[in-house]
Amino acid sequence: MHIPAWKRFLSYLVEIHLESASSEYNPHLYVSMRMGRFQLSTAHAVYSFEDYYINFARAFEQCKLSELPNNEALVLGLGLGSIPFLLEKKMKLNFHITAVEIDEVIIDLAYRYTLADLKSPIDLICTDAEIFVASTYQHFDLICMDVFLDDQIPGPFQQIEFLEQLQDRLELGGLLLYNVLSLRSADRRKADQFYSQVFRKVFPNATYIEVESNWVLVNDKSKLN
Repeated sequence: MHIPAWKRFLSYLVEIHLESASSEYNPHLYVSMRMGRFQLSTAHAVYSFEDYYINFARAFEQCKLSELPNNEALVLGLGLGSIPFLLEKKMKLNFHITAVEIDEVIIDLAYRYTLADLKSPIDLICTDAEIFVASTYQHFDLICMDVFLDDQIPGPFQQIEFLEQLQDRLELGGLLLYNVLSLRSADRRKADQFYSQVFRKVFPNATYIEVESNWVLVNDKSKLN
């Protein structure tokens, strides 16, 4: 997506609105430019922000991505494409990416604003991430779980059954990064309860990375630097 230089420069001073959209799943989608970067927001959450999408940016920096056995990545929840952007542009890694997103409006926005400018091979699949994970037989070296509806993770994605399916989809020695919100005290209580009572039952060697208003849960602490 080409943006005039003057508008990109102005975005370092004020947020520049670029486009609004709505869909069955997200009634309020807002594309803007801030700090020279594309951002996708909903009424209560930021879905994507290029290399300023700090939950995954900082998680990637702390993980041994270069030691993963192969180069197959699964991204559940696409946003504007920050995770593929970070892997290619910031981490300088060559992954083949399978991106699963239920909202076709978000897929269109991601392609126009981010993905069309990336060189990484990306398979875009418009379906429910729960259905995809349950039905695929493919294995992945890296799984990034980033499914939200506004600022909430849908209930099925917080069940042991779904986590066990993610575990089954991981290649031996693979890495799972699972993003949860920790903005308010109520969010942190929910995050801690999910981590301790659900996530660690499936991944007993788990840990998590605190990133401002999020926790990124990690399936295996040995994968951190």
